[in-house]
Formats: sequence, C-alpha cells, structure tokens
Amino acid sequence: MSTREQDIAAIERLVRDAARLQSDVDGFTGLLTEDAVIVNFGGRVVRGRAEIAEAMRQALASPLADVITENELEDIRFPRPDVALVGFVKHVSDRRDPKVRGAELEQRGRSTFVLVKEDGRWLVSYAQTTPIRA
Repeated sequence: MSTREQDIAAIERLVRDAARLQSDVDGFTGLLTEDAVIVNFGGRVVRGRAEIAEAMRQALASPLADVITENELEDIRFPRPDVALVGFVKHVSDRRDPKVRGAELEQRGRSTFVLVKEDGRWLVSYAQTTPIRA
C-alpha cells in the first residue's frame, strides 16, 4: 500500500471515529490538535482542545446528548503531503424528547475538516459544519 493510500485509509478511519466518539469527550478530543477550532452547526466557534472538551461536557449533560450524527465521506484532497481537506455530509438524528427539543434541527450539514499530519498521525486542526437547508 502506497503512502497516499495509507493516508486515505487513516483519514477515512478518523472521519468514522469522529462520529463514533461524539459522546466520548476524551476519545473525540484525542482526534484534535491542541489548538483546534470547531465551528458547530449553530455557528458557535470553540477554540482549543480544552475549551472543546468543556463544550462537549456541557452538551453531553444536556438534551443535546440525544442528538446523534453520522458522517458520509465525500472528498479528500491533499494541498500538501501533511495537510488534507476533507469534505463530508453530517446526517443528524434528533432523538431528544419532543417536549424539550426546542428549535428543530436541520437534518444534514456539509462539513469540512482541515487535517494536519503530526508525528505520523492525522489530526483535526479545523472543523466547520454548515446546515443544508431543505
């Protein structure tokens, strides 16, 4: 397997892991660079692994814990050998109690990861999700 094929396989795994670990603060933040930035579905900007971990803890202690997403990989590009741009669709399943649900969530979002390769491992440096309006 070529280096590029290995990188693609590792990135595919990272995108799957990001969905699988969405309720595991330590697991998810382990996929991030120390200075990662996340712009979530609602447009909130969260900077740094520690702040992201705290935002996740707060979300998981709220009804948002019942909002589950799955990632559908669409595109991987390499502007440099140690940088990857990853595009995917985030499918949202809102399992919250309708009595506490509040505003209706979009069912899909278009997400982008900027990944960097550090010490042979791909990590998320920047992530943004834009809701797909029906």
